[in-house]
Amino acid sequence: MKTLQQTKIMEGSSSSSTSGSKQQGLSSLARQLYTEGGIRAFYRGGLPLLMGGGLMRSAQFGVYHSSLDWMHSQFGRTKVLWWGCIDPQIVAAGFCGGIGRAMVESPFEIVKVRRQVQTTPIVVESVLEFLRTGAVATLARNGLLFSSFVVYMDLARKADVFFVDSHFLMGGICASMAWFTVWPLDVVKSRIQSGQFDNRKMRHLLADIWHSGHLYRGIVPGITRSFISNGSSMVVYKYVETQLRQIQSKPS
Repeated sequence: MKTLQQTKIMEGSSSSSTSGSKQQGLSSLARQLYTEGGIRAFYRGGLPLLMGGGLMRSAQFGVYHSSLDWMHSQFGRTKVLWWGCIDPQIVAAGFCGGIGRAMVESPFEIVKVRRQVQTTPIVVESVLEFLRTGAVATLARNGLLFSSFVVYMDLARKADVFFVDSHFLMGGICASMAWFTVWPLDVVKSRIQSGQFDNRKMRHLLADIWHSGHLYRGIVPGITRSFISNGSSMVVYKYVETQLRQIQSKPS
C-alpha cells in the first residue's frame, strides 16, 4: 500500500505531475485492493523482497562493518565528533553500507514497484537504461538511510535510552527514524520506478512532491512495515552474530 500511495494518482489527474492531484487515503486504498484481489493483493510484489531481503541486509551490514574496521585501522578511532555527538566515521561507513545494499537491491526494487503498481514490466536494455530507472535514486536513498540508521543507533547507545537493551525496539525505532529522515527520496524513487511519470528526472519529481505536499506520502504503512520488519531483522541478526562468535571462539 505504501508504494501505491506514493505513485497512484486518481483519475482526472495527470500522471506526469503531482501538483493539485487527489490521491487515495489509506482506508480507501485498502478496500480497493481487497475488492480487486482479496488478501493476495496485499502481497503483490512480495516475491522480489523475499528473494532479495537477506542479500540486501547482509550487504549493508557487511560493507558497513568492513568500512568501519578499515577506517579504524587507517586513521584510528574518531577523536572529534560532529556537534559533540555524531561520529563522522560511522556516518561514512553507514553511507558505504547503504551503497552496498543499493547495488543488490536496485533490480529487486524495480521489479517490486512495477509489480505493485501493475505497469508494463521493465526491460533493461543497457546499463544506462538500468541507471535511469531508479538505480541512482535508490543509491542516494539507501546511502542516507543506512547512514541515518547506524547514527541513530550509536546516539541511542550513548544516551542509554530505555530501548537500548531490546534488539527488537532498537532496530524498529532507529530504522523508523531513519526512514522518516529520507522518506521524500523514497517517494521519488518509487515514482521513477513506477514508469508512470514520463521518465521525469529526480530533481523535478522532488520539486513536484515539495510543491504538492506529498513529501511524506505513504509514510504510515511504510513506517509500520519498517518497525516490524527491521525490529525482527535485528533480533535475528544479533542472534546469528552471537552464535557465529561462539563458534569462532571454540578451540579447534
